[in-house]
Amino acid sequence: MKSRRPWVVGVSGASGTPYAAAVLRGLLAAGESVDLVVSRASRLTLLDETGISFRDAHWREDLAAWLARGADGRPDAFDVADALDDVRYWAAGDLAAGPSSGSYPAKGMLVVPASTAAVAGVALGLSKDLLQRTASVTLKERRPLVVAVRETPLNGQTLRHMVALDEAGAVVLPASPAFYAGATHIQDLVDFVAGRVLDAAGVPHRLYRRWEGELGGATPRSD
Repeated sequence: MKSRRPWVVGVSGASGTPYAAAVLRGLLAAGESVDLVVSRASRLTLLDETGISFRDAHWREDLAAWLARGADGRPDAFDVADALDDVRYWAAGDLAAGPSSGSYPAKGMLVVPASTAAVAGVALGLSKDLLQRTASVTLKERRPLVVAVRETPLNGQTLRHMVALDEAGAVVLPASPAFYAGATHIQDLVDFVAGRVLDAAGVPHRLYRRWEGELGGATPRSD
């Protein structure tokens, strides 16, 4: 029997819950297993940005509603009904959870979006909750860690924390959409960032049009 090796996705309290949803959909579409950690602060952001209350006891139905929602707020933009079979949820306060140990067989971790508080906590090794603890474990085990920072402007302290993460082996990936892929919708911009996160993790996807060395790639698509 094939052993399960998930990607851990940590969602912090920064604005940008559509980015997290797009990354999760991309992982599931690629056939990847997912372990999900949703911080306490991110629940407030999710409620504010989507109107969805994320509850421990009802995480599956709340996650389904979240992933079905488009970046434009349309509640039925994506069909995710059969995509959640290999998702495991861990409460942010559960420091005895599987991903808190280096012996847990995870492929790596994606923190999307990453607040400056999460960046600082991981850079300083605080491990104040399961998200930060899992990120620290990911670094010490030399597994891929992608941190999608969502903040602007950035002050010197945060920049130093980001440099520390880079030096520790993490990929620091600002949630900064590009326009050369021909975006015509807010979802295209969200998917570009999500696609770059998956690129950094080595997960195949078709979330955005790649640059192929020819001008005119930003021309609106006809399909």
